[in-house]
Amino acid sequence: MIGSYVAVGDSFTEGVGDPGPDGAFVGWADRFAVLLADRRPEGDFNYTNLAVRGKLLDQIVEDQLQRAKELAPDLVSFCAGGNDIIRPGTDPDEVAERFERAITDLTAAVGTVLVTTGFDTRGVPVLKHLRGKIATYNGHVRAIADRYGCPVLDLWSLKTIQDRRAWDGDRLHLSPEGHTRVALRAGQVLGLEVPADPDQPWPPLPPRGTLEMRRDNIHWAREYLVPWIGRRLRGESSGDHVAAKGALSPDDIKMRIESVA
Repeated sequence: MIGSYVAVGDSFTEGVGDPGPDGAFVGWADRFAVLLADRRPEGDFNYTNLAVRGKLLDQIVEDQLQRAKELAPDLVSFCAGGNDIIRPGTDPDEVAERFERAITDLTAAVGTVLVTTGFDTRGVPVLKHLRGKIATYNGHVRAIADRYGCPVLDLWSLKTIQDRRAWDGDRLHLSPEGHTRVALRAGQVLGLEVPADPDQPWPPLPPRGTLEMRRDNIHWAREYLVPWIGRRLRGESSGDHVAAKGALSPDDIKMRIESVA
């Protein structure tokens, strides 16, 4: 019976790709918080989302971990390192060493720490070439989780989010349905009875021709890839002027989800 939860991380945990009615993002962590709150008496659950898009591992540690420890929740979800891994020249072994230092610090101060692996990028343009690097990092994350007794939200093995409908148009962030499936899997990892099966197959899609796929790829490169490369060259981050969502009411999250369903 988890009574308090703090979400730590980057755009994935902030919920990018899953906009609410006001344009602010919801995301898997907020949806997961609702699942946890539903198992508590009304008003007897505290949730805080500290995640900010674009943050690297060291930035997450510096900006979010101390606050998470101060809140001393029953559960922390810690997803970090993905933005480091996709940057050219980074070493997944070295990133994992810094990840483990953060886990050592965090597990000594809070209740349960839920860690996440990276996605399988086999079907993602550009990122598919980093699949081996991501898999290496994932292996480290699982080994670290074993050493510190952390449950693992294994995104690599969640095959249903490899469907293109699970992803936003930028192909880097999940769609609302993708975030929902991750929240359901997080509930399963902690042994909760969840209201739907995250592994439920998607309805069949009509086949797409080569021309349509090429047109989609050109649109994606122009709208998303080129601006992303531009930010990297300028040393900018999508989260430079973004504040964390902070403390949230599960009832408010539920109303925001229902209003766009």
